[in-house]
Amino acid sequence: MHIGGHLYSVVLSLFSRFYHFSYPIGMRQIAIKVFVSLLSVVCLPIVNAQEKGVSTVDSLNKQFLNWYNLDPVKDKIQGASVNRAYTDILMHKSPLKKIVVAVIDGGVDISHKDLQGKIWINTDEISDNGIDDDNNGYVDDIHGWNFIGNAKGENIHYENLELVRIVKKFNSKFTDVQVSDQLSKSDQEEYALYMTCKEIYEQELKEYQDTEKLLSSFETGYNAAENTLKSFLKKEQYCISDLKGIKSAPDDVKKARTYMLYLDKNGFTSQTLKEMKAHTRSYLDYRLNLGFDPRTIISDNPEDITDDQYGNNDVKGPSPEHGTFVAGIIAANRGNHIGTDGIAENVEIMVLRAVPDGDERDKDIALAIRYAVDNGAQVINMSFGKDYSPQKFFVDEAIRYAGENNVLVVHAAGNEAENLDENERYPTSNLHDGVVISSWLDVGASTHKLNKEFCGSFSNYGQHSVDLFAPGVNMISLFPKNTYKMSDGTSFSSPVVSGVAALVWSYFPGLTAPQLKDILLNSAVKYPRQMVYLPGQHADDKTRIRFSSLSKTGGIVNAYEALKIAETITGN
Repeated sequence: MHIGGHLYSVVLSLFSRFYHFSYPIGMRQIAIKVFVSLLSVVCLPIVNAQEKGVSTVDSLNKQFLNWYNLDPVKDKIQGASVNRAYTDILMHKSPLKKIVVAVIDGGVDISHKDLQGKIWINTDEISDNGIDDDNNGYVDDIHGWNFIGNAKGENIHYENLELVRIVKKFNSKFTDVQVSDQLSKSDQEEYALYMTCKEIYEQELKEYQDTEKLLSSFETGYNAAENTLKSFLKKEQYCISDLKGIKSAPDDVKKARTYMLYLDKNGFTSQTLKEMKAHTRSYLDYRLNLGFDPRTIISDNPEDITDDQYGNNDVKGPSPEHGTFVAGIIAANRGNHIGTDGIAENVEIMVLRAVPDGDERDKDIALAIRYAVDNGAQVINMSFGKDYSPQKFFVDEAIRYAGENNVLVVHAAGNEAENLDENERYPTSNLHDGVVISSWLDVGASTHKLNKEFCGSFSNYGQHSVDLFAPGVNMISLFPKNTYKMSDGTSFSSPVVSGVAALVWSYFPGLTAPQLKDILLNSAVKYPRQMVYLPGQHADDKTRIRFSSLSKTGGIVNAYEALKIAETITGN
């Protein structure tokens, strides 16, 4: 659940152009260093618990409201053609089946007003009676299950990165080993993994420690600029119109004015700085902290898949921001005029909390997938990923189980701007025994305009690893406590595809999961000649590449075209 998107490219540009307000000219380099350092931590959570949503969508940029539902032909916006599917194909048709989409994530605010009637209910379970009425192994699982909590209602909020857990596991075993020649073959493999993770850990730890210091220095200059303007304007609070009204002023005031106007123009505020600081501190306190072990809350053995008697029915959890956003794209009530329009109408969201603020555990993900399959989900949305998967076998067997039971799995490609053909991230459809699951989709992120920035600047890609792209930039969706927010990420491209899959399946329930996958791939709108910037490139290094080379299909998911193919295949 990371981004490397537009704001951070802007931030780099900003610091390259302006030196720190309060520094003398000779200290210009430190400003640039701050932003280079910040770009090394573009893994900022897309929807952070520190952030807040807005009470209505009216205060968000209206051009992006529901753009993912629009049509490339009718609307000239590169959306998924959902509205056109409803008006041109489904207007006089009725869905034949309600599709359950399991959202494996950090939790969902199931009380959100825009999700009413869209949350899955386990009708075989009696609420809050302390009994496993349906004998599925989970007590009072009315709306799903929380796989990172305990029976007391305590929940894991933060977690280590997987590489940190690997370093912790092998520290005592290998810390004194100088050469690996005398180790057994299995120990040599473990030692190599340990040394790789240890090197990355030490590098990341230093980067975040340095970034925190640099952010503190930047904050000093930022506050100095603020105080200069407040003093000149004789206002404790000023607005942009006040700054624009400054015509004649001393040089230090002019400099502060120019600096703050540029920040404002590019969406950088004091809240942005606050979130950057909180993000950096979170990494140091939790994700990269070798002494932090939240798993004691559960007291299980994470390496034993049979040790599965844990969790609770708190599907919201302490950090439902990301999952609520995902659920809204799939299923927010359409046409109620109170927020956003989800993609699928005849759908229910099964909430499975298994993703903390940090790297998820393989065991939790495997159990969540199996729960989804056993309890009737037809689509599983997985908007998460990580660099290492020590218990990959657990997840692989769960994914295989989903495929055997006709369940479609949709996964976010990730936001590291990497080629997944060269750098694999987990989970993946490539199983440990070489089998490739045929009911799995990996999704990259696209923007609303067909231009050189059509591919999300942060999106992972891969001609052999990513199946297709879907809207994932400047997305507006639901946020906890009946609020809304705009954000970026392949995390939000994945639910676009999950929503389209649920929409098609609800009208053509006779399709198999592999058939549905093929329909989504074959109906993707192709752009064979479109040149785009290669993800991860900066303003001064914009390598261009054909969009068609970034995924297997070279296309964007399209509900209208998918329904047309489904009609042809089924003869309906």
